[in-house]
Amino acid sequence: MKFENTKVMNFEGAFRGMRNPLESWNKSDSFFGIVDEFDEHYIDIAYEWTAKTNVKDPYTCEETCTAEEFNAYDKIIDENMDWLLTQGTLNSSDAKYEVAFIGPTDMDLAQRLIKAGAPDRKFLRQIFVSVDVTAPLYFWKELDTYKVGTVANSTSTMHKLASTPITLNCFEMDDFQNVIYYENEAECAENATQQFAEFMVEQLEWLRQKYNETKDKRYWKELIRWLPEGWLQTRTWTANYEILRNIYVSRKNHRLTEWEQFRKWIESLPYAQELILFDLKNA
Repeated sequence: MKFENTKVMNFEGAFRGMRNPLESWNKSDSFFGIVDEFDEHYIDIAYEWTAKTNVKDPYTCEETCTAEEFNAYDKIIDENMDWLLTQGTLNSSDAKYEVAFIGPTDMDLAQRLIKAGAPDRKFLRQIFVSVDVTAPLYFWKELDTYKVGTVANSTSTMHKLASTPITLNCFEMDDFQNVIYYENEAECAENATQQFAEFMVEQLEWLRQKYNETKDKRYWKELIRWLPEGWLQTRTWTANYEILRNIYVSRKNHRLTEWEQFRKWIESLPYAQELILFDLKNA
């Protein structure tokens, strides 16, 4: 299972809309935009985050502060700058960076709305995510449960199945196990599942070649009929942070190991801990 070309969009619109009900746009302390290099916006916001902590600012009383106080303050500043750069860099191309540096006042409001419940955290539905996911067919059937607010555009099994050789690499093999059934377990060879998989792939590849040779649709139909659920398909999938929050909770400890990989991908998104996973009890 692979996640490629992840893009997160519209932080600026979502956070602006978040302040619409009280018309409190003037209180926003975040920066959104495209910069040539990381400018000083993230430094200023890092200082604002640090001011919210209990750490004393020694630069306001340099003569009476100790080296330990200077070191502690500088450490927090560095951590906040690193966090903003890591979380706030959304996309980059040709030395240009699309950034979303969220300030403490905006984050406080966002988390209060998240905690208030789904009707109040509508802004999460306006943070959009696009990603290319390569996953087996059995996983796509599961993910298709989430229809509202999602769109998927897939590579075509119907049109392209016969165009390239069928090998084991075309199937999900991440947690491949030797658990195939034999009527007489004593006859079960050590690599029985591997042998079965190789035989299956050999038969599918034969059908593919016969179809290409003859253009007889009977071969193509049998190829489609017997294609296993483990066949990997790539889809460009779009959703939003609210949907990902729902998925993260509802698919915990699922029998399909792919869901745990999906949850790990969710955790990697910008501000995932602070927004998607915020206030999730035992998630």
